[in-house]
Amino acid sequence: MFLADVIGTVVSPIQIPILDGQKLLLLRPLTPDGRRTGRTRIGIDKAQAGVGDRVIVIDEGNSARQILDAPNGAVKTVVVGIVDYVERDGELLYDHREGTRGSPGGIPGEKPGEKPGQKKVRT
Repeated sequence: MFLADVIGTVVSPIQIPILDGQKLLLLRPLTPDGRRTGRTRIGIDKAQAGVGDRVIVIDEGNSARQILDAPNGAVKTVVVGIVDYVERDGELLYDHREGTRGSPGGIPGEKPGEKPGQKKVRT
C-alpha cells in the first residue's frame, strides 16, 4: 500500500470489460510527509475519492482482484480509502480535518484554500 494525492481523472471510452463503469483516478504517490515519490499511476476508485483527496492505494494484483471480485481480472492499482490525517512518532504530518489544504500537514507548496494545480492570477 502507499499514500497518494488524486491529481486528476482518466476517461477511457474503449477499455477491457472489467473497467466498465469504474471511475479511474490519476494518482501521485507520496511519502508519509507529503513529498512526491515514484511514478504517477492510474487507479480504480473504490473509495469515492476525488481530485484533491489524499488516499490509500493498494498496488498488488491479487488484492485488487479480490476487492473487485474478479479472479482473472487484469487489475493492480485500487484506491481503497480517503485519508483524514497521517501521524508519525507523535507528529502530525498531514491533516485534512483542518478544512484547508494549505494548513500544517497540507500539500507542501500550496497556499491555504488553493486547489491542487490552481494558480493565483494578479489583477
